[in-house]
Amino acid sequence: MDKGYKDIEGFAKIDTDRSSRTGFPETVFCQGKTSAEIAKIMLELSSSGKNVFGTRANLENYRAVKELLPEAEFFESAGIIAYWPDKVPKTSGYIAVITAGTADIPAAEEAALTAELLGNRVERIYDVGVSGIHRLFDELPRIRGARAIIVAAGMEGALASVVGGLVSVPVIALPTSIG
Repeated sequence: MDKGYKDIEGFAKIDTDRSSRTGFPETVFCQGKTSAEIAKIMLELSSSGKNVFGTRANLENYRAVKELLPEAEFFESAGIIAYWPDKVPKTSGYIAVITAGTADIPAAEEAALTAELLGNRVERIYDVGVSGIHRLFDELPRIRGARAIIVAAGMEGALASVVGGLVSVPVIALPTSIG
């Protein structure tokens, strides 16, 4: 009888039905797990042929996953390992991911890739903080064309409020540890 989960060698009970229940790919939080554990979990989750990804991953984690799952990709700037045979966007429109500065890009990339892995198209608009607000204004057509916006900022935390005052779509502030 299918229990809706699978016990992997006593260290993990992975939810084998989550993708069916939610319609979203499974995500493995890699931080705190060994590379071998991550690889075994991702291999098992990928057996359904659906997208699966690992967050807060490093190069050592990726190498272990790649040995068992050669199709996996690593996005170092985002810390994401992705097995995504289904790369086709399922949503209309796009999400804009904006950063105040270049130091905010790793957090923004994690958000952008997560959105893409969930079937969204993403427009990246980087290094447009309020200290040089003319850079932001030059991007207003793309910003206003988005159906949702994620703003990653550390030192220039006001950017999310500024963007929120310029658009009529949801704005998600993503604080970074920069500054």
